[in-house]
Amino acid sequence: MSDDSSLDNLSIEELEEILQAKRRARALKRFRRVADGDTGEPSASLESCERTSKRSGEIGVSDASERKPQAGRMPASGTRVMPSENATVREETSFKAVKIVPESSAVGGVVSFVSRANKGFWRKGVSRLRDRMLLLLELAALAGLIFVVVSSLSELHVLNREVAEALETEQRTTPVVTPATVLPGGSLPPASEGTVPGQLRHLVQPGASIPIPTPGPQQASRIVIPAINVDAPVVQGDGWEELKMGAGQRLGTANPGERGNVVISGHNDVYGEIFRYLEDLNIGDEATIYASDTPHKYLVVAKMVVEPTEVSLLGPTPNATLTLITCHPYMIDSQRLVVIAELANQ
Repeated sequence: MSDDSSLDNLSIEELEEILQAKRRARALKRFRRVADGDTGEPSASLESCERTSKRSGEIGVSDASERKPQAGRMPASGTRVMPSENATVREETSFKAVKIVPESSAVGGVVSFVSRANKGFWRKGVSRLRDRMLLLLELAALAGLIFVVVSSLSELHVLNREVAEALETEQRTTPVVTPATVLPGGSLPPASEGTVPGQLRHLVQPGASIPIPTPGPQQASRIVIPAINVDAPVVQGDGWEELKMGAGQRLGTANPGERGNVVISGHNDVYGEIFRYLEDLNIGDEATIYASDTPHKYLVVAKMVVEPTEVSLLGPTPNATLTLITCHPYMIDSQRLVVIAELANQ
């Protein structure tokens, strides 16, 4: 008789008893495994299950015994199937399957749950970190913008202050044009013996040193007189300090090429002797005055020796005029040599 026919002849009460016996066997095996520390010895568990099965008075069946009886085929009542050796082996095999499959499924479920939990925690951590990084970037950009604005305002404030200080300094250091008491070009410092006549010496007092003004684009910057080999720079001012640097244009006089009197003075025996041979000029000789890079040519029309007090020669003129002044005679310097020229082609 086959196993299937044996199962078909069992009653429902007998099948339920067999299932209960298997449940008790599985529970006993779990208990034994926990008590033994899960030593991995399947033979002991199988023997225990077999003894439990025999004590319950049940027979071993194959895995097919757990299947439900087919519909319409009721087993004959009171029929029992005697156990055989094959049935015992199949029972052990069935117990092994019952032991492994549920526990592996439970462990797999736990592992799957833990894995999903770890993945969710990791995603949340990454998302939170990304949000914090974006926030830090936004704060850094805002701080950079504020720094740029504050720096720009600070630089603008410093620039305005420097411009104001420069304007104030320029106004404070610009020489004031005062009425002349003697003609410029003396070879000795002011108030020295022999520089000016005695009756006028009290009018000349040594002043404090002042910065030499920078020539503007329309002011004289260079003088060239080919007849006496003069090619010298022109500074603004004709005081003692200014004439150390070269020829000096008197402040307040006309610019080269303009209508009015351009007055330029120079030494003849000190600080380069720029106008040493000014007395050798003749009527018609040329004198070129440069304003920046623009030349203005003048022609000599007069030459005279005057007293240092002849300050009228410094006054304005109706035409474009050039007045050149130096000391005279050479190394004595008690008088002034004055050369007057007019703008060519005016």
